[in-house]
Amino acid sequence: MSLSDDGGYGGDRGPETGQTRTRLPDSGGDAYGSGRRSRAGVSSRNLVTGVGVVVLLIAAIAFANRSDSGNPDSAADSSPKSSTPQPTAPTGTKPVTGKNGDIATGFAKTEQGAQSAAANYVVALTSDGMYQAGKRQEIARAVYAPTVVAERKNDLDKVYSDPKFLGRIGLKPNGSAPNGTTFVSRANPVGTKVERFTGDTAKVSVWYSALFGLAGVKSKNPVSESWYTNTFELKWIDGDWKVTTFTQKDGPAPVGRDQAAASAEDMTKAVQGFGGFTYAR
Repeated sequence: MSLSDDGGYGGDRGPETGQTRTRLPDSGGDAYGSGRRSRAGVSSRNLVTGVGVVVLLIAAIAFANRSDSGNPDSAADSSPKSSTPQPTAPTGTKPVTGKNGDIATGFAKTEQGAQSAAANYVVALTSDGMYQAGKRQEIARAVYAPTVVAERKNDLDKVYSDPKFLGRIGLKPNGSAPNGTTFVSRANPVGTKVERFTGDTAKVSVWYSALFGLAGVKSKNPVSESWYTNTFELKWIDGDWKVTTFTQKDGPAPVGRDQAAASAEDMTKAVQGFGGFTYAR
């Protein structure tokens, strides 16, 4: 599904590539098979034609449209690119100073801070909280700039409250998982890249893997993995980075190993036993 909402997720580089910090929340017949999972082509646009604005979560649309063959890549970006990747490194800079619900706030007004914000926003916008009305509103307010938040909230509500869409991904009309299953929707950032930084604005790309599906013995939609890159346009507003727009494209996806897929029971135990990331980088 596409995280794109633009129609529809020079500073000194050296000292601002921050230290990775991760905070995990408390964790609150086999459909999975025994072989390697295949990667099917997907279309991130077909499902949202009637919505008018592409604001859906990438992983969910990818899952709902596994049999499609379209290309969801966004239009090529012609803005200046950074020539040298900047890996995470210790800087001595303190992490964020606050949070809005489960989302970190108070990112530094630096390249490191912009990268941290973008990584955390990918996690929030790909989380299972997007499928619950109250939580979805909190995420939108925490992530988006005030000038676009009202429009984005309305767009998101149209998508995530659509019973047909929820049914296609195996959820109940209220966004909850069927009895005996656990809904999984998680983003795992692998790396970030500053495409542009001007002080008050930043353009940051986030490469990440996404887990999506229903874990459980009765699941007909087992948890699968996909890879995406989101490019965020960020603006410094009232002491924090906020999203004004973003685009999304598939991959780059690594070559999968010939690993046996986990059983439904093992996957359920893993999902329930390992909390998802709520603070990345």
